[in-house]
Amino acid sequence: QARIVESGGGLVQAGGSLTLSCAASGITFSINTIAWYRQAPGKQRELVATRSGGGTPNYADSVKGRFTISGDNADRTMYLQMNSLWPEDTAIYYCKFATVVGGYWGQGTQVTVSS
Repeated sequence: QARIVESGGGLVQAGGSLTLSCAASGITFSINTIAWYRQAPGKQRELVATRSGGGTPNYADSVKGRFTISGDNADRTMYLQMNSLWPEDTAIYYCKFATVVGGYWGQGTQVTVSS
């Protein structure tokens, strides 16, 4: 059975940094895409960053130049380095491992940025 564990969220002041981590176990299919999403209160879940295979990552316009996605598909790990955080970045962040048979989601980790 697949198990996804996220960590690294917390409270940080505006301008600060956080790194989120996500690790999967029990996934028998190859990982083809890693992604981070977030959901702020009262808003829909949105895609923050994604990377397919070893290709070039893609980012939401709102986080370009501030966030960096990385990871190792073979090791089933991913990270989201977040710099220059704004209060608007406050949300629950979810990681997702995608395979040919579907996606596997983390439980979410809260990121709160104070002004």
